[in-house]
Amino acid sequence: MDSTDPYPAADKPVQWVSPAWLQDHLDDRLLIIDTQPDVHEYIKGHIRGAVYVHENQFRMHLGGHPASWLPPGVAEGAIGNLGVTRSEPVVVYGSRGSLSPCGAFQGDGVGQALVAYTLARYGARHVLLLNGGLDAWTGQGRPLTRVSGFTAPSSFRVDLQQDFFLNYPEFATVRDRDDVVLLDTRPAAVYGGEGAGNRAGHIPGAVNIPWQSLMAPKNPMLLLPVDEIRALLAGGGVTPDRTIICSCSTGRTATSLFLLLRYCLGYPNVKLYEGSFTGWVLVPGNPTVTGRTPR
Repeated sequence: MDSTDPYPAADKPVQWVSPAWLQDHLDDRLLIIDTQPDVHEYIKGHIRGAVYVHENQFRMHLGGHPASWLPPGVAEGAIGNLGVTRSEPVVVYGSRGSLSPCGAFQGDGVGQALVAYTLARYGARHVLLLNGGLDAWTGQGRPLTRVSGFTAPSSFRVDLQQDFFLNYPEFATVRDRDDVVLLDTRPAAVYGGEGAGNRAGHIPGAVNIPWQSLMAPKNPMLLLPVDEIRALLAGGGVTPDRTIICSCSTGRTATSLFLLLRYCLGYPNVKLYEGSFTGWVLVPGNPTVTGRTPR
């Protein structure tokens, strides 16, 4: 991670901040959102002033897909009730969560990336992720409180960032182009065919770089040094001269890599296939590949 705080230094809608930066700015005009896996974890202890939102608040079953992002009109109310505005800074943090009953999904630390992606997707222009999440905050001995934060609803109006994501028809059209890398961010075993979904394996042509491989070994919310991240990505053919499509099972963990590539590394052409593997196999006749190779 670069020493600049927030990082990157350039004015971007998504940046990362350190626990030290956040503690120094707690009394600023700043909305802090806690995305711990269970509300009881928030009740047990959170950063002063933080308000709670569960990551699943922003997705719902639409059509045949069980985890679609909310329609813009619905999202306006959900985001506005949190007090988010389009221009004022909002810090998002999560944790692995000691109370979480399902460590393979909830409790993996991705909640803060999913919520940050969602806010930026709907038009928030100053989203900050706490690098290392609450685990880094408490690991440095910084204080928690049990006093609930307070939020006043805002008149948030969605400005949907259409360039963030691909729908299925767009994805099916571009995925096999020579200048495109389809990046599957799921664990290697799931990519290979050991997943719990209704079909096994991965989308043909997808290369596998598990999202956690770009995070610190003991903290999946803490970025590795940027040079290490670039080297790991390049080893999989993920380079800034190509269009990179991030995917996973439902679009959830891929948000972590989308934000990292687009805003931390500044790669110019990064998309999220929000339907991901679940959306792909909903289409009758679409093939899948098992094993550890793309095809």
